[in-house]
Amino acid sequence: MASMINRNVGLLVLGLWLVLTGLSGMMALGLPPMLMSVLALIAGILIIAGK
Repeated sequence: MASMINRNVGLLVLGLWLVLTGLSGMMALGLPPMLMSVLALIAGILIIAGK
């Protein structure tokens, strides 16, 4: 059960990262690259931990 929760949270963070990356490419969003890197790292860790 815990791995399913980790996987769902990981996919949620991944989805958030993808949406923010897409929006920052279409609009002039001033998102710091460090924030995007941290979101990608957290998503990857949570998805791997869920498997």
